[in-house]
Amino acid sequence: MSRYAEPMANLIEQLMRLPSIGPKTAQRLAFHILKTPRENVERLAEALIEVKDRIVSCSVCGNITEKDPCSICTDERRDKAVIAVVEESKDVIALERTGEFHGLYHVLGGAISPMDGIGPEDISVKELLLRLKNQEVREVILATDPNIEGEATSMYLAKLIKPTGIKVTRIAHGLPVGGDLEYADEVTLARALEGRREVEV
Repeated sequence: MSRYAEPMANLIEQLMRLPSIGPKTAQRLAFHILKTPRENVERLAEALIEVKDRIVSCSVCGNITEKDPCSICTDERRDKAVIAVVEESKDVIALERTGEFHGLYHVLGGAISPMDGIGPEDISVKELLLRLKNQEVREVILATDPNIEGEATSMYLAKLIKPTGIKVTRIAHGLPVGGDLEYADEVTLARALEGRREVEV
């Protein structure tokens, strides 16, 4: 990056820290920012700082929120006896778009992935089990991604939850294996929710 002036090189370096942003994309973005009117860049900078200052994790479900507990956890119309377990907050948004799910959520903050050094202790499994112990829950829907990590996480959770007597289901695979929930369309997700099945362990 030494061929660029120091501020430009620094911007490119910072952009490269973002996921899926390689050197060429970072350079394109940096030049785009350079050509963008200052007020637009200031708005972007303010939005970045605001999201860091105002967004927190819900102390109940782990979803991102501006107020704790989040609006879903405090909504009296939600079915508190059904919890959908998802990997990330973006998956909550994906399921909410279907309009088919009216229970609560639990955001794990990732999936078990030994290859990446992520074990059960690195995601919010303990918090989930504590919720199930302290809350009247009749069903846990395992809505992790339909890939190797998501399947491994679902099986692990099913083995922990089944002995408690709570019904454990897995969303049906109208979803492509190896895909991510956030990219699935509403109809596919709705069918996956409707076609969920009880997990056998």
